[in-house]
Amino acid sequence: MFRPHRRTRALLVAFLLLPPLTAASCGDEPSGLTVGTATTGTVAEVVEASGSVTARAAATVSSPAEGTLAELRFDAGDRVSKGQVVAVIDSPAAERRLEQAARALDAASSGGVPAGAGTAGFTAARRSTDVRADKAFTAARDAAEKVTDPDLKTALLAQVNAAQQQYEAASDAAGAALRSVQRGVAGLSQAVNALGTAQRLQAQQAYDLAEAAVDALTLRAPVSGVVQLGGTATGGSSALTDLLADPAAAAAAGAPAQATPAGVDSAVPRGAVVGAGTPILTIVDTGRLGLVAEVDETDVLLVQAGGKATAELDAATGATYQATVRAVDQLPTTSARGGVSYRVRLTLGRGRYADGRAAPTPRPGMSAIVRLQVRQAADAVTVPASAVVSADGRDTVWTVRGGKAQQVPVTLGVQGEDVVQVVSGVGAGQQIIVGGADQVSPGQRVP
Repeated sequence: MFRPHRRTRALLVAFLLLPPLTAASCGDEPSGLTVGTATTGTVAEVVEASGSVTARAAATVSSPAEGTLAELRFDAGDRVSKGQVVAVIDSPAAERRLEQAARALDAASSGGVPAGAGTAGFTAARRSTDVRADKAFTAARDAAEKVTDPDLKTALLAQVNAAQQQYEAASDAAGAALRSVQRGVAGLSQAVNALGTAQRLQAQQAYDLAEAAVDALTLRAPVSGVVQLGGTATGGSSALTDLLADPAAAAAAGAPAQATPAGVDSAVPRGAVVGAGTPILTIVDTGRLGLVAEVDETDVLLVQAGGKATAELDAATGATYQATVRAVDQLPTTSARGGVSYRVRLTLGRGRYADGRAAPTPRPGMSAIVRLQVRQAADAVTVPASAVVSADGRDTVWTVRGGKAQQVPVTLGVQGEDVVQVVSGVGAGQQIIVGGADQVSPGQRVP
């Protein structure tokens, strides 16, 4: 069951000593007032917010190229370690590109400017080499972008960028050599040698990049965790990001899952045809579960890292889970109703039922009500919240002195749902009106 966001502050009394209350009357008629006593106790202030359980990390492993799923080495529910081979894609297209690059590399030694072509032939040969290089770099970069393993993608893109910079330097050197020939300060042979170097470099780089693309067809686990076949059931990487305990882990989230009709298994069977970006499996790291709570802007300044909290889950009715605040987001989120809130990230501990039984381990995405303890006062003077009334913009309490009601301004501290701390204005043991305080008149007799 989904619980809507609750943006009002919920407050909890941790401990309170309060003597029995008595009904007061004026003459023979009930006054409708209830008299109690200010006492000493411990008050805890709690901010309540809706939230959900988060995973430590998650990553969807997708096919980097079109082909077939040749191997799938793990099944749903299996545990894998980071770096393990989880699947292999057979891509004839990628293999053909590697073969073509190999032939081009073999032929590069015979490249260059045709004999007698002069500077015009040199310019044409250089332009043709630049075009081939540009196509090779573009294809390699497109292939790298389809890789979902963030570490592998970063490495492939870095390889493409480094290769492009090296080639551009070699091409620039060939161009400088040609300009020297045109100025008469160098022979054409020097320019031809420089262009040959650029051509051989381009061929070698094209081969290396094609080989890296083929190597990427062996899919490895980017994180350790539990295997879930196919992509995320939510159908988008942004939704998967919401399940992560750490924003930095969002980099490991894979490409969006392809839409699957209801009632159809989204898992890709071995031997199936896949396209670039097709999700093969998702790995969820549940080694450290967390919570993300949406706290209203009116309460968030009270929440501090290291603060304690408890959580109740719809999926485990009657169980209470312990939690600790890890961080509070600096930037806000806006709810569908237009309110501003901030995400508070917590580490989720073990849960127990009221009878002491251990509660089950939650799953990422489960909804929760989170109660964050933001302030606490021990050995504090406390009065029931019903005793506090507002008068001319100030908090006041009706005290009973000499049998008459007297309104006294008070300063409040920690505010619980049922009991509040009084910092000044009322002392422990003093009689106060705790029921019907909004109906009292100054000087009214209170037996």
